[in-house]
Parts: sequence; C-alpha cells; structure tokens
Amino acid sequence: MAKDRRLWFMAAYGFAAGLPLPLSGFTFRLWLSEGGVSLATIGLTANIGLAYSLKFLWSPILDRMPPGWFHRLGRRRGWLAIVQPGLAIAAVLLALSDPIHTPARSIAAAAAVAFFSASQDIVVDAWRIELFSQRQQGAALAAYVWGYRVALLIATSGVIQLAGILGWHTALLGVAALLTIGFAVTLLAPEPVAGPIAPNRIAGFATQLREATIDPLWEFLTRPGAIAILAFVALFKLGEAMAGIMTAPFYRSLGFDRSAIAAIGPFSLVATLAGITLGGWLVARIGVGRALLITGWAQTVAMAMYVVLAYAPGAHGVLFATVATEAFAQGLADAAFLTYLSGLCSRQFTATQYALLSSVPAFAIHTLGGLSGVAAASVGWANFYILCLFGALPAMALMLYLLRRHPPADAR
Repeated sequence: MAKDRRLWFMAAYGFAAGLPLPLSGFTFRLWLSEGGVSLATIGLTANIGLAYSLKFLWSPILDRMPPGWFHRLGRRRGWLAIVQPGLAIAAVLLALSDPIHTPARSIAAAAAVAFFSASQDIVVDAWRIELFSQRQQGAALAAYVWGYRVALLIATSGVIQLAGILGWHTALLGVAALLTIGFAVTLLAPEPVAGPIAPNRIAGFATQLREATIDPLWEFLTRPGAIAILAFVALFKLGEAMAGIMTAPFYRSLGFDRSAIAAIGPFSLVATLAGITLGGWLVARIGVGRALLITGWAQTVAMAMYVVLAYAPGAHGVLFATVATEAFAQGLADAAFLTYLSGLCSRQFTATQYALLSSVPAFAIHTLGGLSGVAAASVGWANFYILCLFGALPAMALMLYLLRRHPPADAR
C-alpha cells in the first residue's frame, strides 16, 4: 500500500464513508432508546436507510452535471467538495438536536446525514472506478474497507463509550469533527481522467434528462448478456444475506447470551479485513473472473458452518469458528464481486451505472430477504440454513455462464 499513495487516499475515503453510517443507524437508534423515545418512533428510523438503496435516483446529477464553482477541482472532487461540508453540517445538527423533546428534528437531521452520506458514496465509488485499473480494483476496495471498518468501530463502540463520559451531544460532535477529514482528503486527492461529462447545454431539458437518466440505463441494457448479468448481481449475495438476517435470533435460540454474542465482534472484524485483503490480492494476481469463481464458491460453502452450529447449541468454539469463517468468506467474495461490478460500468456513466448496480442486490435482499423469518419458522434452523446454501447455487450457475460467454474485460 505504501508503494501507491492513491491507496492511502482510498483508505481515507473509506474512513469518511464509514463514519456517518451509524449516525442514521445503530448508534442513532441507541441514543433514541436511551432518551425514552417510543418504539414506534424508533421503528420509523429504519426508513432512513432507504437513501442508500435509492441513491441511483439522484446519481445522474452527480454523474453528468458540472459541480458549479467547484468545477476547477474536477468532476469528482468538485462534487465531493459540495457534498462533504453538507454532511458535516448535518452531523452537527444531529449532535445538537434533542431526541427527547423534539425527536422529529433529530430524525430529520439523521435523514440529512444519510442523504449526504449516500451522495458521498456515489462520488467516491466513481472516483475509485475511474482512478484504478480493473486489476487494481481489488486492492483499492481492500484499502477502502480497512478505513471503513475502523470508522464504523469509532462511530459505534467509540461514540457509545464516550457518550457515557461526556454525553451524547459531545460524542456526536466529535464524529462531526472527524468528518472534516473527508474534505481535506478531497483537496489533496488526484482527480481521475474521465470521459465526456458536460450535458448538451444547447439541447432542451428533455434531452438533458434523457442523457442523464435513460442513456446510462439503455447503454447497459443493450449489451450482450445484460439480463443475465443483472440476475447474477441480484442473486449473488442473496443466500448469504438471508442467512445473515436471521443470525441474531438464531444465536439466541441456541442459548448464547448477550455477552457471548458481543464477544464475536472482534472475530468478525479481523476475519472480514483478512478476507477483503486476500480477495484484493487474488483479483490483482489472477484476474477478476477467476477470483470471482474461487471466492463465490468459498462464500457458498462457508454457509455450511451455520448448519454445523445449528447442531451445536451452546458451543462457544463452534460459534466463534462460524462467525470467523463466514466473515472471512464474505470479505473474500466482496473484493471480487465489487471489482466485477466496477468493471461493468462505462466510463461515460460511471457514477450512475455503479449506483444502479450496487442497488440491485440491496433491492433483492430487502424484498426476497424479508421471507427469511417465515422460512426459518417453518422449516427449523438447520433446514433453513441448508436452504440458504442451496439458494446460492442459481447465482453460481449464472456466474459460470457469464464467465464463459461474457467474461470480464481483463479476461477477454
């Protein structure tokens, strides 16, 4: 990593992207619950996360429109210079809000944090895809995840512990101060060389709207194998995600108490970082196609550990082994899968197409994944995780077809 200073910028952007996520998620909900906010109100905060799933709706603006006065920084850095101060201001408003007396204002501030955070993700993803070659995407994603995971730890465990000493307002203001790091990184980072960006100013509004929204979608859907690619993208993480959705009640049903479940956090973190690092190395070493093949099967086979755990209630060693194996395989597969998604994006529509592609798995998870609880209650834990394992096989079959008929660019 020291040999390529761009990777340090990538890790710093990962840190900037990880900090705001808990401010509209777990940390925010814990703050609300400690303030005595009703469960009904807390439940409504789940809708805040839709900003991350629906970011493709405003990604064309960030992809095609010049960033006003900040155009001198370039298309990507210019938009980041607009979004990142807005994110920091939203975080300050959240920190200064009062969830006990005016929970609506706190939720509105958290929603603003999520919107600016999702917008930052759009531009950072485009910056990464345009700056690094496809063979380098695995290393870039590994650096990003390292920074991202450290930030998540600070914005959850760090903030919660600091809140116990200095109070929630001060702890959250500390996160808002850390968010300014992202703006400093933007001023220092290189601007990638991209394709044509400016909309046709002579054309009417309808033409500009088509260029920003319809053209990126049409360009992708008219490619050979586009439907099979979208099906694969939707299904690749579905089995693993359905398995993960039910882990909390699964662990509790096996007799593991809160302290045992909390203790698995470090195992998961270390295993994920190890997996994403090895996955990035594999992409650079053997190419995204073969890396996707190896890591995809590793992710599928790793789900068998849940079946083993179902027959070992109360066995802490099996619990830790299951968590570490699954997290390692997930990190391994993420490096290759996200590199594959990056390679699917046209340089002309990088931000829009990546936002669309990265939203497809989330859409599948939030629709079909909602049936996981019904399935687990109907067939039992062991059979449920067997179904999740076999549920990953259609994606693996599609992957074999795509790698043979429509291989990634670096394998052609």
